[in-house]
Amino acid sequence: MKISIITICYNSEKYIRSAIESVLNQTCGDIEYIVVDGDSKDATMDIVKTYEPKFGGRMKCVSEKDNGIYDAMNKGIAMATGDIIGILNSDDIYNGNDTIEKIVQCFQKENVDAVYGDLLYVNAENTNKIVRYWKSGHYKKNAFLWGWMPPHPAFFVKKEVYEKHGKFNTKLKSAADYEFMLRVIYKEKISLTYLPTILVKMRDGGESNQTIKNRVRGNREDREAWKINGLRPHWFTRYLKPARKLLQYVQRPKK
Repeated sequence: MKISIITICYNSEKYIRSAIESVLNQTCGDIEYIVVDGDSKDATMDIVKTYEPKFGGRMKCVSEKDNGIYDAMNKGIAMATGDIIGILNSDDIYNGNDTIEKIVQCFQKENVDAVYGDLLYVNAENTNKIVRYWKSGHYKKNAFLWGWMPPHPAFFVKKEVYEKHGKFNTKLKSAADYEFMLRVIYKEKISLTYLPTILVKMRDGGESNQTIKNRVRGNREDREAWKINGLRPHWFTRYLKPARKLLQYVQRPKK
């Protein structure tokens, strides 16, 4: 199975190199790597272009203005030719060189529409220093009502899911990934399986968590995600989702 990995970026010169090398060093051979840049003004694209020859024709790049991160993700999905699609942020890295190989093997073994795993939030400068541990756990019916969701960078989906159920809703600025997963998992009931391992290290300080204002907006958009899909959450669902994040600061992976 061919897998397409999409990285979106804008003025990402500080960390883009580590994200690219994280993909380049994967042991899985059939990877298509797509970089969608939002017309960066720094050295991001200069760095990206130095890696094109190393991918041996398996890398696609575009740099142009977009309408936000989810518009850029949709562009990448439209460019993808793989059977499976994963999205790696420009400041994230895969947890090991065999991460994508594990994902593909899981798809082949389980014959599902999506595979997801766990994620570590790490210190921006020291990626070995754990800040939060997002253990997804196995999906259970109605789990979204209880504030559950898998981490988006550790969520891999067959391209046909996007083709059948649609891409990201660009009207949402910080919760389109939540809306997409709510739509395809809870509403459309795609088949999925949990791979109980840490797949991605995410540098702490993402867009939706940077300020109180962004967190409030994210919570508001979470509620909008239910409304868009004609679904009704419990009155306490909006509180359980952020409450789960607090637990991530306490729990740690088993050694």
